[in-house]
Amino acid sequence: MKKTNQPKEKVNSRNRVKMIRKLTVTAIMSALSYALMLIQFPLPFMPFFIEFDVSELPALITSFAFGPHYGILVCFLKNALHCLASKTFTVGELSNFILGAVFVGIAGLIYMIKKNRKYAFIGAMAGSLAMAVVCFFSNMYITYPFYAEVFTGGMDAILGLYQAILPSMDSIWKSILVFNVPFTFVKGLVSVAVTFLIYRKLSPILKGRLEYKS
Repeated sequence: MKKTNQPKEKVNSRNRVKMIRKLTVTAIMSALSYALMLIQFPLPFMPFFIEFDVSELPALITSFAFGPHYGILVCFLKNALHCLASKTFTVGELSNFILGAVFVGIAGLIYMIKKNRKYAFIGAMAGSLAMAVVCFFSNMYITYPFYAEVFTGGMDAILGLYQAILPSMDSIWKSILVFNVPFTFVKGLVSVAVTFLIYRKLSPILKGRLEYKS
């Protein structure tokens, strides 16, 4: 029995449909991610300027569905939208993009090795851990120096906010290590947990039921 190849026009048409779907879903997930970024709330055991949100969740789902570059694109578009109403002269958005891109980029890259739950879990955990590590350097060398210069008049004012919660904090780097790093890691884990709860049912819708095979 002879194998017949599909017409080139049909293949190209199918590829265009797939690309349009990916870009459309990415745009929708970016808008959802932006909306979630607006729903922030402070936690009693953190300084008031550190707020919790799950805006990386749509980016993580997109990264698993279409690849890490699409997840990173969601992070970029989310922060680009948020820049329009930025209160930090886009420095906060830059930091948020760096952390989100590290998180979903690493998670998506590892998941691409083998698309199953085991590699999804390993990737998501590795991404969360990497985001927490990068958070230390991002805050230490980008975000806090800017805040200290523009908003608070010095690092001592920022340190004072940490000392109000835990008086033993005697340096900014120690405060970031004790407060921000674990907070960022847990924040990533929340997105991971929700993704694992909904991804299996959501993936066929994102990809198109006829395309879905995994």
